[in-house]
Amino acid sequence: MSGPAAQPSQCLDLRGTPCPLNFIRSKLALEKLDPGQWLQVDLDAGEPERLVAAGLREAGHRVELEPLAASADGDAVRLLIRRGG
Repeated sequence: MSGPAAQPSQCLDLRGTPCPLNFIRSKLALEKLDPGQWLQVDLDAGEPERLVAAGLREAGHRVELEPLAASADGDAVRLLIRRGG
């Protein structure tokens, strides 16, 4: 049933964006998408990743973590978020 990673309808680069602004921007971007569409968000690893993922899961969205190969410092992550209905 699982296949290749979903194609995001929109991409956000929020690396360097402080909490809770990164969560708010992610949530606003999701509100513009139709249920079932995907949003790609690049974030700083650690607290931003945990807070954004937890908040969006609580709001009923599916959140997946994807390795961010383009991150030279290794301090960033990519979240793929599927908008819930």
